[in-house]
Amino acid sequence: MKTKFCNGETDPSPLGLLLSCSSGGGGVVLPAAGQPPSPLAHADPEGKGPVAAGRGGGGTTPSAALLPPPPPEEEPPIDPRTRRKAYLWCKEGGLSNMLFQCSLPDTVETVADEPRKVLLRLYGAILQMRSCNKGESVQSQKENDLQGAEAMVLESVMFAILAERALGPKLYGIFPQGRLEEFIPSRKLSTEELSLPDISAEIAEKMARFHGMKMPFNKEPKWLFGTMEKYLNQVLRIKFTRESRTRKLNKLLSYNLPQEMKNLRAMLEATSSPVVFCHNDCQEGNVLLLEGRENSENQKLMLIDFEYSSYNYRGFDIGNHFCEWMYDYTYEKYPFFKASVLKYPSKKQQLHFISSYLSAFHDGFENLSNEEKSKLEEEVLIEVNRFALASHFFWGLWSIIQAKISSIEFGYLEYALSRFDAYFDQKRKLKV
Repeated sequence: MKTKFCNGETDPSPLGLLLSCSSGGGGVVLPAAGQPPSPLAHADPEGKGPVAAGRGGGGTTPSAALLPPPPPEEEPPIDPRTRRKAYLWCKEGGLSNMLFQCSLPDTVETVADEPRKVLLRLYGAILQMRSCNKGESVQSQKENDLQGAEAMVLESVMFAILAERALGPKLYGIFPQGRLEEFIPSRKLSTEELSLPDISAEIAEKMARFHGMKMPFNKEPKWLFGTMEKYLNQVLRIKFTRESRTRKLNKLLSYNLPQEMKNLRAMLEATSSPVVFCHNDCQEGNVLLLEGRENSENQKLMLIDFEYSSYNYRGFDIGNHFCEWMYDYTYEKYPFFKASVLKYPSKKQQLHFISSYLSAFHDGFENLSNEEKSKLEEEVLIEVNRFALASHFFWGLWSIIQAKISSIEFGYLEYALSRFDAYFDQKRKLKV
């Protein structure tokens, strides 16, 4: 749901075309500068050109050389129709990530180890977010701009490190509004597949490996409540003009969200949960089933999309994943999702995941007695179900903001209501 995919493959054109597309041959054009503002930070407001190599070879050019070099003489000329289509792809708005599959034509030879096919990612709401309140001060907007630049740098460094450790796609090049990634033949998982025992066990193993990484980022677990506080501050100032939206917002505000967050924070601070490097968005759409490995017993999955990754509490990452079992984002009618609290994993399913996770995360787990294993699994069970509350709260706030700023056709307020309904349902079950 948080990423929008577009198949950008069309008339044959050099791979560098999408990085140099322009209207009438002027400056480089990527996401339009007139996109709606959003809640965290934003990318280059002037829409300046890429700093990635023009043909996806993985290198970068000096900062002054914003445009890629012209194509070699032996390459076929770019026809106006193809250039226009590429320009329109680049200009297309929206606040979710835009993904384009880009291919070299058969008539063009690759250079060295250059790939024939790549994925072009144009950043959206995660890394190009700005305040949705027009009354923000100049100083506040400058701070948002700085945070946006920092977020983009950190995300690019993170992606490169994960690629080097074979935990994600290869990185071929970056530019202010996005990057070029390895195209991996695969498909996303469906919501229903999350509950399959072999799939669940491998996701747990992949998450454990992710959590075991040492990353060169701030180790303080400030991301969760730091982000939620920013979201809540924006939510409390949002106004809608349509009466139907105002009613839904008023219902959400009637939950006394500031006090709820205060209570949630107090409970989670009293809950033991190790700080690890977390994915923070391990939903079915961010897990790939690799082509050709569908029938393998293991190593058939890959985690992708690390925009939210940070040092955070382990309980949030696992609890958030469990919450995603409840939501199907492929529904084709409004509000474009289905939710069912009955699909939240059973205790047996949770313990299957937790056992697989602990086996991969703790070297000595298999040497423990059955009693010691059960004790540790039960402790983690309590931890992740408490942090599942934070998942509902986090994405509930996020969705209210999206309802204000996003141009994507999705029932964001309905989704926010669904997440807070699930939040209070989980509270009742946990008796907290």
